[in-house]
Amino acid sequence: MEHHNPMELYASTVIYGRDGKLTIYDKTQGVQNVQRYVASVFEMKAEDVRVVGPYMGGGFGSGLRPQYQVVLAVLAARALKRSVRLVLRRQQMYQVGYRPSMIQRIQVGATSAGTLEAITHDAITLTSQYEDFYRQETGWSGLLYKCANAQYAHKIAKLDLATACDMRAPSAATGVYALECAMDELAVALKLDPVELRLRCYSDRDQHADKPYSSKKLRECYRAGAEAFGWDRRSAEPRSMREGSELIGWGMASAVWDAMQMAITVRIVLSANGHAEIACGCSDIGTGTHTIMAQVAADMLGLPLDSITIKLGDSSLPASPVEGGSWMAASVGNGIATTAELVRKELLRLARRMPNSPLKDAGADDVALADGKLVSKRDSSRAVSITDAMRHGGVERIEQEKETSFPEDGPRAHNTHSAVFAEVRVDEELSVIRVTRLVSAIAAGRILNTKTATSQIMGGMVWGIGMALHEETLIDHNLGRIMNPNIAEYHVPVNADVQDIKVIFVEEPDESINPLGIKGVGEIGIVGVAAAIANAIYHATGKRVRELPITLDKLQ
Repeated sequence: MEHHNPMELYASTVIYGRDGKLTIYDKTQGVQNVQRYVASVFEMKAEDVRVVGPYMGGGFGSGLRPQYQVVLAVLAARALKRSVRLVLRRQQMYQVGYRPSMIQRIQVGATSAGTLEAITHDAITLTSQYEDFYRQETGWSGLLYKCANAQYAHKIAKLDLATACDMRAPSAATGVYALECAMDELAVALKLDPVELRLRCYSDRDQHADKPYSSKKLRECYRAGAEAFGWDRRSAEPRSMREGSELIGWGMASAVWDAMQMAITVRIVLSANGHAEIACGCSDIGTGTHTIMAQVAADMLGLPLDSITIKLGDSSLPASPVEGGSWMAASVGNGIATTAELVRKELLRLARRMPNSPLKDAGADDVALADGKLVSKRDSSRAVSITDAMRHGGVERIEQEKETSFPEDGPRAHNTHSAVFAEVRVDEELSVIRVTRLVSAIAAGRILNTKTATSQIMGGMVWGIGMALHEETLIDHNLGRIMNPNIAEYHVPVNADVQDIKVIFVEEPDESINPLGIKGVGEIGIVGVAAAIANAIYHATGKRVRELPITLDKLQ
């Protein structure tokens, strides 16, 4: 079991208005979700509850649901008829949510040539007595590998614990861990290189839905990751690589996550002075949503970045889903593009009415916005500035608001993929494990901002180190009490645990998933990391540890 431990605590500030209306500043991944919840619980009108939270710090899934401190703070504010702030203590954070512990069982059958013939993957996941919360842990092999016969089963066990919640790459982080460790064991049994085995089992189709992928550049991820890591220098025999008293192990794993997108509404207000305001009720949970919204808007409207203002994280703004699942970049990015198209068409209407307009006969698809102008795609000398078009039209502002939805793509499946390579060093006498190198090659469609995307992947990889070696919530099985509800005894990776990390983005054009070709990168970074580290530990020591976290006592 792993618990959410963001650095900052969960907190809510409720401003009580004279008319009983509430303004709530909340740590959440979805302000409108909290607004709906509070209005429902307290039987208030939605317009009487405003929730604000443009930035939240660490969320990682713990903020997808309204947490209990916001309800308690509202209760107190309404009872006292005054403003209230409630901050959870660190120990209370252990009721915020966790990744559930589980037991997984995998059987794999393959030919001597290294092609899969059969796979079964069963899981038992804990949940609370009062909610059947679970995420499907099994079935990930069907998104990665070709196999003629597959069977999956998932059960939940009700325990006297709080309900689990989503935690970065829910189900994939744990399900792919078990799958990729099993694939490594299979590679050893067949005396095949782990990368070669995965290439022999490679599938270009979603095996569950029997659909081709809109794009899948996992082969290129294997190639780029292996080259950057130096995989060809790996000695296959366990315990065969060492330096002094340290055993060196190299391991790898595949990874997969869903490329999802949600309906969203964006409002754009363009002023005659060439400034644009982009408004949406989405949040920025540290992923760089604010930045990519500004980038996409500047690109779509042909304006410099400093002429763009972003308004987000306010329930009074246009409707947005919660931020999670890696869907926000695709959703809001394409939402901006859709609404910007309406702005462009309105500007063209005004430009056509100008005396001697060079765009008098231009069609809607014949012009683009660039450098503060409406420009003919056929002849760049034919252009009208935004300010001139609006001034001649007697318009001070153009305001457009539109919902963008993403219809089901029946013929194709959409996923992100990656290949993770890990190097560990294990002290032969003390069994102390160090992760000295990690390389992750990612295929995730169009990358809007390499810096923020790299940061997301690196953060996920660090968390993968924690999942493999450190994180473990300890339960008193007599009382059901958490015994280490603090960040002194609940261990997470620190600077000394994180050494050389390299992130590679494989170019993956995808014109069918959405107009901008965006897939999202928030979740995929952690998937496969724990498996790559576990496989590297086996390669270093010759001992297979199947239970996380892998601590030094398990190597004795």
